[in-house]
Amino acid sequence: MEYCVVLPAAGQGKRMRAGKNKQFLELRGEPLIVHTIRQFELDPWCKQVILVANGQEIQAMKELAKTFQLSKVTSVVEGGEERQYSVKNGIDSLKDDSIVLVHDGARPFITIDVIHRLVEKAKEIGAVTVAVPVKDTIKKVTSQKVVKTLNREELWSIQTPQAFKLAVIKEAHQKAEEAKMLGTDDASLVEWNGHVVGIVEGEYQNIKITTPDDMLFAEAILKEREMRKDDENRTRL
Repeated sequence: MEYCVVLPAAGQGKRMRAGKNKQFLELRGEPLIVHTIRQFELDPWCKQVILVANGQEIQAMKELAKTFQLSKVTSVVEGGEERQYSVKNGIDSLKDDSIVLVHDGARPFITIDVIHRLVEKAKEIGAVTVAVPVKDTIKKVTSQKVVKTLNREELWSIQTPQAFKLAVIKEAHQKAEEAKMLGTDDASLVEWNGHVVGIVEGEYQNIKITTPDDMLFAEAILKEREMRKDDENRTRL
């Protein structure tokens, strides 16, 4: 089983208030985007990574890939004004008919187990997204008044990666461009285009780094994973 991955990393992350692209912020001495790419670098199913970057940061992204020996980054393409346009630029650079994953550059904690389940289901039905059941009660609110309490059993929090047969996602992006339609994510474009999107249950640690507080959570996740790995190594001994 093989797949390609498109990593949009062109946004400036204004909510991070870092004064620069959050992809260059460091976790344990390595840029955030490097942590994310490495998950795919270690996966034998992944055959190439297409990195989508701000035009002014393309060279810097290429240098990162070289410095950290990320050999699966086969190209860095320029992003667009919206995330949707950036993703389209990335998938347009792909030619074969393999499964393509679209994954947020700021989600460094996706696991290979989840990726493999996602790819297998995408191969079967053509479009699928990672998601986790919501934990909180969700209410619909208008003018600061509760209108309705929604059924939590039917609500899922959508993450990335989202996986598609290449023809499915290319068609959805092309038709959305023609209709001047902006979706909330790539799966929403596929839904809008009349294709069923499946769900693969993911992990709550697959967070998106968006605000300064998220960097604290990221450090905690890294520490927890290191402790778990140490315990596993001691068990083997």
